[in-house]
Amino acid sequence: GEEAEIEAHIARHDLQSLAGDAFGSASVLEGALEGYVWDVVKRIPLDLSGMKIAIDCAQGAMFRAGPLALAESGAQVTVLFDQPDGANINAGCGSTHMGALQKAVADDGFDLGLAFDGDGDRVLAVDASGRLVDGDFIIAILAKHLKTQGKLRREAVVTTVMTNLGFHLAMRREGIEVIVTQVGDRYVVAEMLAGDYLLGGEQSGHIINRDVSTTGDGLATALLLLQALREMDVPLAVAAEVMTRLPQKLVNVRVRDLAALEGAAAVWAAVEEETRRLDGSGRVLVRPSGTEPLVRVMAEAPTQEHVDAACARIAAVVEEHLA
Repeated sequence: GEEAEIEAHIARHDLQSLAGDAFGSASVLEGALEGYVWDVVKRIPLDLSGMKIAIDCAQGAMFRAGPLALAESGAQVTVLFDQPDGANINAGCGSTHMGALQKAVADDGFDLGLAFDGDGDRVLAVDASGRLVDGDFIIAILAKHLKTQGKLRREAVVTTVMTNLGFHLAMRREGIEVIVTQVGDRYVVAEMLAGDYLLGGEQSGHIINRDVSTTGDGLATALLLLQALREMDVPLAVAAEVMTRLPQKLVNVRVRDLAALEGAAAVWAAVEEETRRLDGSGRVLVRPSGTEPLVRVMAEAPTQEHVDAACARIAAVVEEHLA
């Protein structure tokens, strides 16, 4: 409701009525940062002695909290992108731009790298060779480890429709049920609360463990991953072998009328045809964007060629009927 109201103001270019004394105030809370970090650290005790870790703070919210949380872990920590100036947040760094961290980790012999996003609710990882370990992998690693310890409530995890098919196959092998919601962390959280599930999240690295936090918290997720790796006593690359990522592609098609998608018989026929072609070895997904007039076409299959072809065929039909 409130989000829609704000969006309407923006669409009308009427920001004046949202400004002024009636809205918001700022105050400085001394010791809040330390209190937050201490609260997270005390729930997830860590001994990382001997580990060499790089963290990318995205020139954002984690620039002090991230280093502080790892300060007494025993790890040798190198901090990147921790000089926010109010305008450089996420600029070529953080979980949305992993290249710099991947290169640093691979070139300088780190055991792993962690990248937060600007507002600190997400984290992605990089293994010692510089390979990306995204949110699907992190959830898979945590789920398997929690189940091994007998701590994964109801032996289930909650993810969205965008979660890679490789994750579903891995969880089936591990005997873990996957509950699927529409895209958006709020839907994941709602489902977790409704069904009393412990662990859930998104490919983007927005992950919730309800024993530690009620919402996505990049710092908590990072510490939980490090704790799991230590308890499993394996490097990240080995832990990440829990799943194999299927090639995945997302194409956005700009359309005139999003509402027309539902009744576009030709589009759904094309989806059915591609699904039949993939015969269980992949999947296609067509959905409206929640924020702009775009239809999102996603495909997953055993090879990149299959993925490209399926995406192209469906996107062409969407374009023909809705663009």
